[in-house]
Amino acid sequence: MSAETTNTVTEHRAPAVEGERGALVAVLVMVILGVVGIFAVS
Repeated sequence: MSAETTNTVTEHRAPAVEGERGALVAVLVMVILGVVGIFAVS
């Protein structure tokens, strides 16, 4: 039973981790674009 519980937990955590990675990538892209924009304007 415990093995099934851990499998279920990991299955539920995987999409959350992917979502967090996606959010981090989006934030990093926005920061990079902002820095590039600042240099482009200056």
